[in-house]
Amino acid sequence: MDFEHSLLIGERPAKVLAAFFDPVALATWWQTIRSVTSPQPLGVYAVEWEPTPFRDDILGSLGGIFHALVVDHDPEGEFFLANAYWLPPEGEPIGPMGVEVSCRIEGPVSRLRVRQTGFGEGPRWSRYYEVVIPGWKSSLRALKRFLELDPRTGAKRSQPAPRQASPSGRSRRARESS
Repeated sequence: MDFEHSLLIGERPAKVLAAFFDPVALATWWQTIRSVTSPQPLGVYAVEWEPTPFRDDILGSLGGIFHALVVDHDPEGEFFLANAYWLPPEGEPIGPMGVEVSCRIEGPVSRLRVRQTGFGEGPRWSRYYEVVIPGWKSSLRALKRFLELDPRTGAKRSQPAPRQASPSGRSRRARESS
């Protein structure tokens, strides 16, 4: 099983991707309480959420820590997290998983795409995705609001002109593997 979602955001790809690594941005759009992220190959990616006051029948309390290894990072277009695990406040970790995030110019805006892969045996994995899919969608809408709205006025920010894609139109990882 996996999850894939995309949405248009009125901001440059570099700024969209930077919001996945900035502690203040993560606290705002993903409601993390702590984060340690290194936007470079072999960097750490760890975010933490408060345990929820309620308990899921299968997963227990939600929140906890999500951690992974940054395998690839192109600040203008994409990053890839491998060996990702969710460490719930109680119970066994869920993983390993991979997370691919890319952002490309599409007309006057950017298209953000997030894909999470990895699936194991048992009801905990199924329930994990039942919980995580709507959570990702809600968080990505919050990211869009965070990047597009002026926090002082609530009005839409003037949208900067997106930067041009690379001359080849291909990602760094695709160019390097050729």
